[in-house]
Amino acid sequence: MYDIAIFWDWVSFAVRWLHVITAMAWIGSSFYFIALDLGLNRNIEGPADGEEWQVHGGGFYHVQKYLVAPATMPEHLTWFKWESYTTWLSGVAMLMVVYWAGSELYLIDPAKMDLSTWQAIGISAGSLAVGWAIYDGLCKSKLGEHPTLLMVLLFAVLVVMSWGFNQVFTGRAALLHLGAFTATIMTANVAMIIMPNQRIVVADLKAGRVPDAKYGKIAKLRSTHNNYLTLPVIFLMLSNHYPLSFGTPYAWIIACLVFLMGVTIRHYFNSMHARSGRPNWTWGMTVILFVVIAWLSSVPHFDGDVETAEAAPLTAYEQRYAQADGFEQAHDIVQGRCAMCHARAPVWERVRWAPKGILLETRADIARNARAIFLHAGVSHAMPPANITGIAAEDRAILAAWYRSAN
Repeated sequence: MYDIAIFWDWVSFAVRWLHVITAMAWIGSSFYFIALDLGLNRNIEGPADGEEWQVHGGGFYHVQKYLVAPATMPEHLTWFKWESYTTWLSGVAMLMVVYWAGSELYLIDPAKMDLSTWQAIGISAGSLAVGWAIYDGLCKSKLGEHPTLLMVLLFAVLVVMSWGFNQVFTGRAALLHLGAFTATIMTANVAMIIMPNQRIVVADLKAGRVPDAKYGKIAKLRSTHNNYLTLPVIFLMLSNHYPLSFGTPYAWIIACLVFLMGVTIRHYFNSMHARSGRPNWTWGMTVILFVVIAWLSSVPHFDGDVETAEAAPLTAYEQRYAQADGFEQAHDIVQGRCAMCHARAPVWERVRWAPKGILLETRADIARNARAIFLHAGVSHAMPPANITGIAAEDRAILAAWYRSAN
């Protein structure tokens, strides 16, 4: 049975790798086309809306854009869609593998809301669908004619969702879900709006009709939203590696400020690509926002103590490992070699929050994180870093044997 834990961890690794690869492809093409569109030379004669000469890899490229469509259907037409679809599909797969399958450890926080596994999964999946419905409804309303006001309202929706996720899930899962919520909107923009509109234009061209310009206008609005949402999504996807971002009751505020940072950074580059100047004030604003985020991550707060945690009853999942053969020995090893960092108030120098937000102080903590202990300190030497606390090979064998005895 213990081989399944190793296999599952490699599945997680493979899905994460795929997600990163496809996300790079999607983000790269998205940023390129936004920069291309903003930088087009529109002082030209002819049916094209603009053109651009570019040089890369030893070759020159002449790119032209048509505001609606060319007079006839091109013989060869490249579609950009699978980068987006594969990024979302691999992201959902990772959500399932890491957070749904590991809900007791990564998703559910009984101190916030005591959910069953299926209740937590239902809220997780349902929130993504509801988010798209709200966003799409706002865009299709008359607000779509007022892009700035629409963006302000969309930011308000993100603030509410950030707060809501933080009331239900662990801090780590809350930020991850806000990222998944936003990424779902971005991919749905491609699948439900941009691609269908482009197909209508293509069908009109094939039929010899003049395409309606409104379809391109709608697609461009959604594409612009995706452009401004990309950087915050990247931050939220990486946040689970940095407890300073999620290991605080102010994590939902941090997430909201990250969206504002994404706007300031993209505004600078979009202005530069459009040749409308370099608004350097955006970098000053970005630094200020980042400083505020760093301050929020270190504001002292009460997060319970060891005595209170020790007194809490064990869940069925925790009892499974706490009652397994070898637990007492494993408990002593973890207490002596790991708990100084993985604590509510770490005592190891320069460690302010428990790495990855994993606590290993109490019996419940250790039982809850049995799989992580097995993978990172039992069958591998990943923890502690450089074996700084000197876990002996015999102790690692004890940790591995304890986990195996429960499976």
